[in-house]
Amino acid sequence: MEEKNLDLELQKIENKISLLKRKEKTLLLQKNKQSRKERTRRLIQTGALAEKYMSIEHLTIEEKEEVFKMFSSYINDKLPQKYKRSTNYGKKADD
Repeated sequence: MEEKNLDLELQKIENKISLLKRKEKTLLLQKNKQSRKERTRRLIQTGALAEKYMSIEHLTIEEKEEVFKMFSSYINDKLPQKYKRSTNYGKKADD
């Protein structure tokens, strides 16, 4: 009788583990979906700003890439420090 109780208890625990694993998978999928949505929105906004300020809407995607390549090193060199990607993520400059 005691063995049956232990087996039943083990089965309950295994069921809970299985349920939690499914929940984890669902939450990870939701998180990834949200990240993709945010990235898509950011890319669309960035593209819209590029077309607005560079007047490149009439160019093909290949021509736009050429334009970006022409100016990328100049922009990266002249970009103010406050806009550059930090290598000390989450830390202030004077820390």
